Amino acid sequence: RFLYLILHLSEEVLLHFVFLKVSVNVFTWQYMVLLPFLIHTDAPEKVCVQLTHLNESVTLSATLEYQGENRSLIDDVVSEKDIFTCIPFSVPKSNSTSVAFLTVMVKGETLQFRSRKSVLVKNSESLVFVQTDKPIYKPGQTVLFRIVSLDKDFHPLNEKDPQRNRIYQWQGVELETGLIELSFPLTSDPMQGSYKIVVQKSVTSHVEHSFSVEEYVLPKYEVLVKLPKMITIEDKELPVSVCGLYTYGKPVPGLVNVQVCRKFSHSGSHCYGKDSEAVCEEFVRRVNARGCVSDVVRTKIFQLQRRGYKMNIEVQGKITEDGTGIEMVGTGSCEITSVMSKVSFHLLDSYYRPGIPLFGMVKLVDGTDAPIANETIRVSVNGESYKGNYTTDEQGQSWFSIDTTTFTEAEHKPELNCYDSDWITPSYEHALRSISRFYSPSNSFLKIEPKSETLSCGFPTEIRVHYVFTPDVIGEQRKIVIYYLVMAKGSIMLADTHDLTVNPGDAYGIFQLTLPVEATIAPKARMLVYTTSPSGEVIASSADFQVESCLPSKVSLSFVPKEGLPASNTRLQLHSSPRSLCAIRAVDKSVILMKPEDELSHRSVSLVHLFLTYSKIHKPEVCPRYTVHMMERNYMHLYDSDYAMMEEMDAGHPVETIRKYFPETWIWDIVSVNSEGNAELDVTIPDTITEWKASAFCTSSDTGFGLSPTVSLRAFQPFFVELTLPYSVVRGEAFTLKATIFNYLTACIRVSVSLAKSTHFLAAPVEKEEESYCICLNERKTVAWAVTPKSLGQVEFSVSAEALQNQQPCGNAIVETPEKGRKDTVIRQLLVEPEGMEVETTYNSVICASGKKKSMSETVALVLPENVVDGSARAYFSVLGDIMGTSMQNLHQLLQMPFGCGEQNMVLFAPNIYVLDYLNKTGQLSEEIKSKAIGYLVSGYQRQLNYKHWDGSYSTFGPQYGQVGNTWLTAFVLKSFAQARPYIFIYEKHIQDALIWLTQKQKENGCFHSSGTLLNNAMKGGVDNEVSLTAYITIALLEIPLPVTHSVVRNALFCLETAANGKENHVYTKALLAYAFALAGMEEKRKALLDGSVHWQRPGKEMVADLPYYHYRAPSAEVEMTAYVLLAHLTTQPAPSQEELSFASLIAKWISGQQNPNGGFSSTQDTVVALQALSVYGAVTYAKSGAASQVTLRSGGDFQQDFQVDPSNRLLLQRVPLPQVPGEYSAEVSGEGCVYLQTSLRYNVQPTQENAPFTLHVYTTPETCEDSRTPKALSMFAAWFLSYTGERNVSNMVIVDVKMLSGFIPVKSSVRKPFQIQRTEVSSNHVLVYVEKLNHETLSFSFMVERDIPVQGLKPAQVKVYDYYETAPHFLLWVYSHTCSKKSSSRRNPAQPLLLKWFVHFKNLGFPPSYGERKLP
Repeated sequence: RFLYLILHLSEEVLLHFVFLKVSVNVFTWQYMVLLPFLIHTDAPEKVCVQLTHLNESVTLSATLEYQGENRSLIDDVVSEKDIFTCIPFSVPKSNSTSVAFLTVMVKGETLQFRSRKSVLVKNSESLVFVQTDKPIYKPGQTVLFRIVSLDKDFHPLNEKDPQRNRIYQWQGVELETGLIELSFPLTSDPMQGSYKIVVQKSVTSHVEHSFSVEEYVLPKYEVLVKLPKMITIEDKELPVSVCGLYTYGKPVPGLVNVQVCRKFSHSGSHCYGKDSEAVCEEFVRRVNARGCVSDVVRTKIFQLQRRGYKMNIEVQGKITEDGTGIEMVGTGSCEITSVMSKVSFHLLDSYYRPGIPLFGMVKLVDGTDAPIANETIRVSVNGESYKGNYTTDEQGQSWFSIDTTTFTEAEHKPELNCYDSDWITPSYEHALRSISRFYSPSNSFLKIEPKSETLSCGFPTEIRVHYVFTPDVIGEQRKIVIYYLVMAKGSIMLADTHDLTVNPGDAYGIFQLTLPVEATIAPKARMLVYTTSPSGEVIASSADFQVESCLPSKVSLSFVPKEGLPASNTRLQLHSSPRSLCAIRAVDKSVILMKPEDELSHRSVSLVHLFLTYSKIHKPEVCPRYTVHMMERNYMHLYDSDYAMMEEMDAGHPVETIRKYFPETWIWDIVSVNSEGNAELDVTIPDTITEWKASAFCTSSDTGFGLSPTVSLRAFQPFFVELTLPYSVVRGEAFTLKATIFNYLTACIRVSVSLAKSTHFLAAPVEKEEESYCICLNERKTVAWAVTPKSLGQVEFSVSAEALQNQQPCGNAIVETPEKGRKDTVIRQLLVEPEGMEVETTYNSVICASGKKKSMSETVALVLPENVVDGSARAYFSVLGDIMGTSMQNLHQLLQMPFGCGEQNMVLFAPNIYVLDYLNKTGQLSEEIKSKAIGYLVSGYQRQLNYKHWDGSYSTFGPQYGQVGNTWLTAFVLKSFAQARPYIFIYEKHIQDALIWLTQKQKENGCFHSSGTLLNNAMKGGVDNEVSLTAYITIALLEIPLPVTHSVVRNALFCLETAANGKENHVYTKALLAYAFALAGMEEKRKALLDGSVHWQRPGKEMVADLPYYHYRAPSAEVEMTAYVLLAHLTTQPAPSQEELSFASLIAKWISGQQNPNGGFSSTQDTVVALQALSVYGAVTYAKSGAASQVTLRSGGDFQQDFQVDPSNRLLLQRVPLPQVPGEYSAEVSGEGCVYLQTSLRYNVQPTQENAPFTLHVYTTPETCEDSRTPKALSMFAAWFLSYTGERNVSNMVIVDVKMLSGFIPVKSSVRKPFQIQRTEVSSNHVLVYVEKLNHETLSFSFMVERDIPVQGLKPAQVKVYDYYETAPHFLLWVYSHTCSKKSSSRRNPAQPLLLKWFVHFKNLGFPPSYGERKLP
């Protein structure tokens, strides 16, 4: 921003002045007005007025014309001869940038003048920052963020995902003291990439802040590669250092591989591999005591002066941690330059003033930009007219001053540069600067002497001003008034005068001005010094001064103590301005190591202020709007790379720590400061052994914004234990449990290590067990046990290490006992699974007791098949008082199936709407259930947007797989999003886009054209796709709800009426039509389609009888059809009759009988529609009464369990494990009302040879292997081949579920998707593969797995292939094992991979009667 420097002389005075200049020396009166060109609204501004040489009293008035109003700034009588005054004012906010006019009028008896000038008025830009707790998030984590606004106005906040879908919105956000905290949960499967938080400050201005979502693992340690940023072509050596440091600052023991390479510009040949890509030097060494490997590499091999290479050297350091074999890599790069030295000018004016020294600085650096000290630089002017020699200081700098210059040139060691096409020659760069004479009519000048250093806040500084005044300027009074102003952040911060006495003979001199350095002028202040001569000339000089980045409010933060044991207490002390509001954040240093971003700091805040206020406005006109949000930076993650270890340890903490809590964000809190400016926060240190980085910023209405320095707390133990064990094992397998004890004390300790005994496993020491172990500084000891689990489920392992208080020495070293942290205990759980494959069967029933029948009973016999795995059977009995109770308890896991596509995801979304609607209507909605259901809606909504296309449609796997939009799925999403609007934010554009897209698919006859595939092909047997699809879409549109009179709905109903009056429709189509007509109020057509059946079956399919150990559950399509029929019965207008409700109750009982133990059904669509139907039925039949029911469960033995169901616990799921399986149990219900009983039985079976609709072949290559001591030495390459040979043209969606062998993990980078496979998911012990549809062509897929932790006695693992919608008959299981689990006489290279191939074919077996999952080994 610039100042107006306005000098005006009246016409009469000007004529008089010309006359006086010839005759006598008499002063003329003058005035000057100074104000910024750019005025900000609602901000304090100043206008300064100078009047000199007045010979009469005048009236000074200044008026601001703005938005059609005149505002008087000053209207005073001035009787003094000279006056210099600054008038404060402010301008109210306007709708847009506009122009204001300033009118200055001076009026006296003989003097009169008026001037009108324009200024630009712009609304103040609020300074807005967004801070997130982390730069990167994992799927499923919650994004915590804060918005800081340094003004009072605030507007809507939006958040956008990588496809620019608006996924959440907060409107009408109100800030407390300029600060608010918000959060947003990410789904477990979000779109990975960059997200934006958008803060809408005004209609035309917003701020964006980005964060990324990635799958990552926090680094256990970091690898630092240190080397010079640059070397010259004449350097003979290159120092290289590679260090490994844990996040808590200690060195990493291990082996380091260092590669130093210079790549060729173009690879000469592909025949020689890496040798043709680069010239490399490689060495391998163990780290020293500091965790580093250092060496000096001779550069001769890299031919630095030779062309044909890239002009940089790349270094890679790979550290393999001792004991674990974990590898991490760090990289560094060093640029190569041919520049040997270069000279540059700094702080040198473009103009010189004769008589005043020309000030400047020269800087000398070498080719690496390192300063060259104690070298002489010759500065010459116009060749030989001036020569000066200057010696550089430690920074390679030297100040100079020259009396008179017209042209400057600086050089250092001039060399003759020659050129050769094959060689690079050294060069020496000199500096050249052209400067011009500053014009002054009187040859009088002012010059502010520059300062190279940054001015420190809180300390005033002296500014030296040089002057040259000729006698015409000095005059007879010998007194000159010097005016000076200081501008910062676009406003006049300081205005004052300095009286200078000058003798006529002293034309040259120096005076000093004092500049107060405060936060108000940071980070850059501009000083203007001027005076006016009697002739009207303005003699002026200006200079910029860099000011230390400081903020008006001082904030300090400290941990007391600064180091502590995990799980111990510490105190965070905060000091700021009284009654400030402060935001505190503390995160694991490991998080910051992953992505050190631009930080929220004093400097970054000041720079944003600087950009917003120093706009380059050259004249007062309305300029195009600047995109401020592009420059307004957002900062987070204060970072400090100091690894210094704290040696002081305070006493009074627990002796033993048990570590279980390992967060990434520890503290994220807002606290209020008391009237004394203090706040304290008592916190518990998490269990992560790391360094925590904490910072705080505060806002105060009195002092403004303040930011603390980053402080550290080191969560550290003098010694600690780490456990190494697999994710899971199968019963009968054994593994080695390793406990590694690390000692980071400065002395040796004696430690006893013990594994807590348990009945759930057998453990024996691998080596001879000792009473204690000696561990000295930076050493470690690993103790191992051979463990064989005996129990199923989660088995807990507790290992303790205790420093002993005895005097037994460690060799010649003295043993010390730490004052605190003498014992460390780590508890980890291991999943022990049964052999074989799990089978689950469920018995559901609804029993209603009434006045007539006070007691009713039911018997359930739990029988196991012959091939059951011993000890794997478990059974549970559940009691509920509400038909929706089981589903409410398991909204996140209604199906034990993957949710990796756009249709399957909706089962996580839609049921929440039905549950909320049902509970609202029945008055049972609690805050707990509401919060949980809304959370699932938010994540389901976010995840569903992954499958949205640009045109508003949705498909099963999204646009990235080349699919077209799916009509059926788009209608499903449309109605679900519309129905969710009362509960969560749904971007209206998503609803409108989907509706428009569907409208475009409607044909002239009202029917809808099909796009995409109907996933469940079981519906296609005789189904008219066009009619059933149109019925489905019509239902969706009416459920939004759209009125029947809506053109799209009206035309669709015409299509459906035509179909209903025509040929006989498939049973599935009839069910859809019945519900569509019911919604449309077409009662006669609804009745005509309902045939009085309770259970709607597919034609030609017979009921399957229950077997003793398996309860039949209807297929997905039949549950869905029957649910539509129930909805059709319940949607009659105005309300269903009692007869209709009685029949509906039979259907509802049948549907609830098909539920799985989690309250879902077989697949996605049946689950969604059935839960909708049950919720409507529950709401219609709900009766609020105080009646209670009693349930008594008995077995043949002495087991008895009583349950009470009443209105207070109606939604409570009461569940008990059954003591005996197999066994027979009876349940008796008495009292009033209906109860819902469920018995679930789970067991594992060994695969047996049975007829199945798939064939599968597995091969492993090589057939044998040799074990290795290296944990990662064994790997296996897996490939399968899949095709469909069924009766339909293509299959339903097929899922291939590959379970890992115990101790093995999939190599993520090898799990690549071929074209025909839509999606893959990788977890710790499973790989899931989604195939949308299969034809008769064979599909292949492969990936690699590697051994993470050795497991002995490996049991086979399973590959499971199944139809997603018809799980029971379309199922295949294959068991495979690693060749290392078998005895072998042959040998092989341990690092050689194993090849596992799968051949899968889908056979035409139709839908045979089945009691369980078909298996084929």
